[in-house]
Amino acid sequence: MDTPTIILGVLIAVVIAGLAGWLIYLQRKALVAESNKADSSKTLQLQAYERLALVADRIGLPNVISRVNISNIGARDMQMLITQAIKEEFDYNITQQIYVSPEAWQAVKNLKEQNMLAVNQLAALLPPDATGLDLNKLVLEYVMTNKKGSLHEVVSEVLSYEAKKML
Repeated sequence: MDTPTIILGVLIAVVIAGLAGWLIYLQRKALVAESNKADSSKTLQLQAYERLALVADRIGLPNVISRVNISNIGARDMQMLITQAIKEEFDYNITQQIYVSPEAWQAVKNLKEQNMLAVNQLAALLPPDATGLDLNKLVLEYVMTNKKGSLHEVVSEVLSYEAKKML
């Protein structure tokens, strides 16, 4: 074998090895990008579950009452304040449904609807001249005596379970 043939053979081997190395590099780069994308998506989902757990706590009846407790207003005005606070908190976080399971979102939605229904039904039981304090007491009694009154705790547990499944 002469020298030009050996040099040509070595040169071809180097080019083939270089191309193979480049292809392996591109494949690994694509895998890393895919992994980063999956991690980013998982982070967004976990943040959504965290946010909805906070929403479930914030629209829990005892917590809403403690936030909107204004003295010297009528029961109807208090009813409006409580239902408005629940609706606003829910509406503010409505985009989180994109990142969570349909079951988790439905649980939060049911909590909102159940709490608003409870407040409206309890307010209807009061006389027209009842105070906001009367409504607050009635709602808190409902929470203490009725399992549906503490639904926010159940929803929080569901959200926590769903988030832990992702980890």
